[in-house]
Amino acid sequence: MNIAEVKQELSSDEKVLESAFKLETFYKKYRVAIWSAVALLALFFIGKSIMSGMEERRLSEANSALLTLQQNPEDSAALNTLKEKNPALFELYSYAEAAKKEDKEVLNTLSQSGNTVVSDASEYTLAVMENSTADSALYREMVLLEEAYLAIQNKEMAKAEEKLGMIDPRSPVATLAQLLKHATIKVK
Repeated sequence: MNIAEVKQELSSDEKVLESAFKLETFYKKYRVAIWSAVALLALFFIGKSIMSGMEERRLSEANSALLTLQQNPEDSAALNTLKEKNPALFELYSYAEAAKKEDKEVLNTLSQSGNTVVSDASEYTLAVMENSTADSALYREMVLLEEAYLAIQNKEMAKAEEKLGMIDPRSPVATLAQLLKHATIKVK
């Protein structure tokens, strides 16, 4: 080994020691911040897993309540559990029951819901029960079909044809629209 190699080896060892001292100095200076960040990250992930577990439990209880209600619709404890644990699912269940029982009062209440799907479906179902029409984003083409049918009943053939013309030919109700168009031709 010559002197140049020894100097190079000592130089690299010095650099390693210098880096270690810098790291130690950095650690001593920011020790509290480093451990605080580690603790915060640990608390974040622990909190997130706890919240996730609580959410799963809440949804599981709501689903159990819904299954109980499907077996026994009169179970008030299951109804309260569903209402408490999952208000959106409670509204959907209430809508289904009200539509099945043709309960206009409940449908009217649900039509004011903040849940746009439930409120739209409730308004539409209520309008059908009252033999009228309602604006509906979910049942737009069905509303057009019903408006056309009511126009035919009132002998307003031009209005009926206009409403039927607004129905997309690819729509599932297009066949019914065609049948009503033929009915308007026969009535003329």
